[in-house]
Amino acid sequence: MKRYLFAVFCLLVCLVAAARQRIKIACVGNSITYGYGLPDREVQAYPVQLQKMLGDGYEVGNFGKSGATLLSSGHRPYIRQEEYRKAIEFAPDIAVIHLGINDTDPRDWPHFRDSFVKDYIALIDAFRQANPDVRILIARMTPIADRHPRFLSGTRDWHGEIQAAIETVARCASVRLIDFHAPLYPYPFLLPDAVHPTAEGAALLAKTVYSAVTGDYGGLKVSPLYTDNMVLQRDVPLSICGTADAGERVTVTVGGQQRNVRAGTDGKWKADLLPMRAGGPFVLKIAGSRRSFEFRNVWVGEVWLCSGQSNMEFMLKEAASAGEDIPQAADEQLMFYDMKARWRTNAVEWEPAVLDSLNRLRYYADTRWQPCTPSTAAAFSAVAYHFGRMLRDSLQVPVG
Repeated sequence: MKRYLFAVFCLLVCLVAAARQRIKIACVGNSITYGYGLPDREVQAYPVQLQKMLGDGYEVGNFGKSGATLLSSGHRPYIRQEEYRKAIEFAPDIAVIHLGINDTDPRDWPHFRDSFVKDYIALIDAFRQANPDVRILIARMTPIADRHPRFLSGTRDWHGEIQAAIETVARCASVRLIDFHAPLYPYPFLLPDAVHPTAEGAALLAKTVYSAVTGDYGGLKVSPLYTDNMVLQRDVPLSICGTADAGERVTVTVGGQQRNVRAGTDGKWKADLLPMRAGGPFVLKIAGSRRSFEFRNVWVGEVWLCSGQSNMEFMLKEAASAGEDIPQAADEQLMFYDMKARWRTNAVEWEPAVLDSLNRLRYYADTRWQPCTPSTAAAFSAVAYHFGRMLRDSLQVPVG
């Protein structure tokens, strides 16, 4: 019996210790934080999705209040709401603040804009008083889409002014600025009422906070533009960039140069290289702590973007001189990065799957750098091909 009681006591001690070790996160905000408009906010609101991403080591609280303003003189000041009191009592280890959207109201920003920075810093100080060790993250506001009824009557401009004020707050209060705007801005379909995100949009906000809290940005990644056979611009400083986990060391090696950099708190890294003369082939190596990339047959020369409409899209195999041009097209120092449209813009109704693809900006088929051969040249832009051949003949350097 004594052993049983001792075991129960030890278990309770462990449970209490585990509970104390959980990191508390307070999600402070307005209806977007609350989860307004979602079919099931108890599952889909961004703080709930954040809890699922972070796991049992964290306790995430949703302290969103619909209609709340950051301005203490606004029409519904957050600091006068019950959610504010509960958030302060929660004494979080991390506070994530997303306020300002409702301050675009004509009752608020035109009259009280000069108090915004002061009021925001006062809110931050309140959380610091509740927990002197609190880590504060303030968010650039989510977008307001052009479908908003007041978009052109002031809301658009005031939204931009408030974004700038939030950036000022981050500098003055020495807090971390995270971005809730960029993940949603390209996808207006995720804001069906022009303001409140769908469950998918809320997941993007949760992922933004998750990465900021944990430093997990998915490990080392680079742009799809980096492939074998790529061409780098000659005679100018080169920037090789990508993303990695916060603080991760990244080593870039090419053409006798090596640079060691670290990813920032936002996961972004950039290695600046000295200008390189035309030549090659080289091997470009990009190595992180757990993942690496090695791109072969990399050249340094001239890089040109050929853009346009149907005249630029017109393929070499469609030209009157195709029978003569294509057999002579082999050139190991002329490289193509051929971006073909996924969908034709003909006078036909697109299927829902096509519309969804376009909504998600999937305009072009996957591609990679390829050497010029008769087969790759045949489907390439005729204008771009002949322009590239002209550059090769006149400059005698690799061309992409």
